[in-house]
Amino acid sequence: MAGILYVVGTPIGNLGDWSPRAKEILQTADFIAAEDTRVTLKLLNKFEISTPMVSYHEHNHKLRGEQIISRLLGGESCALVTDAGMPAVSDPGEELVRLAHQNQITVSSVPGPSAVITALAISGMPSGRFSFEGFLSTTKQSRKEHLNMLRDDPRTLIFYEAPHKLIYTLKDMLEVFGNREIALCKELTKLHETVIHTTFSGALADFEVTPPKGEYVLIIKGAEPKTDDGLTLEQAITLAKEYQKSGESASNAAKLAAKESGFKKSDIYKALI
Repeated sequence: MAGILYVVGTPIGNLGDWSPRAKEILQTADFIAAEDTRVTLKLLNKFEISTPMVSYHEHNHKLRGEQIISRLLGGESCALVTDAGMPAVSDPGEELVRLAHQNQITVSSVPGPSAVITALAISGMPSGRFSFEGFLSTTKQSRKEHLNMLRDDPRTLIFYEAPHKLIYTLKDMLEVFGNREIALCKELTKLHETVIHTTFSGALADFEVTPPKGEYVLIIKGAEPKTDDGLTLEQAITLAKEYQKSGESASNAAKLAAKESGFKKSDIYKALI
């Protein structure tokens, strides 16, 4: 009888978030498949867990995946972990889970913290519909192609980004998306957990003064819906501001822009004041 592949969430910062069940599974599994055994060893030592480990990461997942599946088919149980958070989400563990299903091996979840959901929950951004896009490409052309595919997506968009790439990413987002709202989340669950509410241009101005440090989760407001005339609410507000510059009151400017764009006067007026 085949063993079980346990997909085990680990803390993303605060060790107090680790569940008793997760500790139990790592103690009782026959072996642990870890993205970086050095990182996982610190966690195991903290909780006095001595279960043997094998490395499983993007550079060895093909060969090591076959070896792990063979052991599972032989009746051993394996706990799959990543460096932090839930394995198999923007993570090479996705391939191992797929292989397990292909071989009729039971896959069991041991839920834990997730940077994606944690950041979204505390961002203050719309959370009813969202799209997690992971890391963008390091090449400018591929990054731009990815962003252009999402330009008109009305869902909240979520990205991971490293500090050394963040400024380049924000500049590309500003160019493709326009100057949208963004929440930049870092140090999640740690002592200096931070959520910065701003815009792309605001974030870039801040980072010119203080360069970014740490890994970031970016929560970006989705595209504004367009009217039949092809205008977004943001464009309708810009139009109303032009009317104001021409001498119209805020109320009348909102009324004129509403008539021209199809959006409600109250929505435009609220943005103006």
